[in-house]
Amino acid sequence: MLHILYFAWLRDRLGRADETLPLPADARSVQDLITQLRARGGEYGAIFARPEQIRVAVNQRFATVAAPIAANDEIAFFPPVTGG
Repeated sequence: MLHILYFAWLRDRLGRADETLPLPADARSVQDLITQLRARGGEYGAIFARPEQIRVAVNQRFATVAAPIAANDEIAFFPPVTGG
């Protein structure tokens, strides 16, 4: 199972902070997962239509959409962060 976390405006738009779902058989990377989530349509489709506007962490480490994923991973999606 994947544990997916949503932060900031992603959480607000989806109306949920997290969800758990089985690792799709054809999902080997974050990009594959994004494709699966976007295919849900609705807010998922809108949010993941422009993945370049979203950052990701796999198991609490910053990652790119090319990062591999596996069962029991934690995937976090959040907006770009700026500092001062």
